[in-house]
Amino acid sequence: MTFELNHSPWKKDFPYQPSVSVSIAQTGANLLLHYRVREEEVRAVAAADNGRVWEDSCCEFFCKFDDTGYYNIECNAAGTLLMGWGPQREGRELAPSEVLATVSRQSSLGRTPFEAQPAPDVWELQLSIPVTAFWHHRLTTFRGLRLSANIYKCGDQLTRPHFLTLFPIPIDHPDFHRPDFFQEIILE
Repeated sequence: MTFELNHSPWKKDFPYQPSVSVSIAQTGANLLLHYRVREEEVRAVAAADNGRVWEDSCCEFFCKFDDTGYYNIECNAAGTLLMGWGPQREGRELAPSEVLATVSRQSSLGRTPFEAQPAPDVWELQLSIPVTAFWHHRLTTFRGLRLSANIYKCGDQLTRPHFLTLFPIPIDHPDFHRPDFFQEIILE
């Protein structure tokens, strides 16, 4: 299934809106995310996993399987990954390096960090996330799984910051850590 990230909840303060789509699939053992991004500028400064990737050109997938907490999976344009778990924004537990190492990442821009620069016509990011990467749950397959999620694109430190969402977040200021606005996705 393919989705367009066409909600810009804070457009009044951040009017720039790149074009972003994400395709989601599963193989049973892996969740596959494929982002296609058209934006004016691209940045991937965060070099180490669990760093400040949201300040870069960043694609994000937040999800929960139950009410114990939610996962945030955030990846910049060079494939640097941040993954956390917890019941709210504060006090999140970052994924151990052993978990991060299991997530396959491919970027059409390569894996070397870089400063802000004009973006190509389209850049793409692909993630393959094994079922075991959701370390607070004992999932065995993604096949037929129902989850609640929202998907985002941001660029907090770009010349033209932006905050796009798949599902609306009707609050006054940018905040993706809002599981109360996740919606159901069924992985077929």
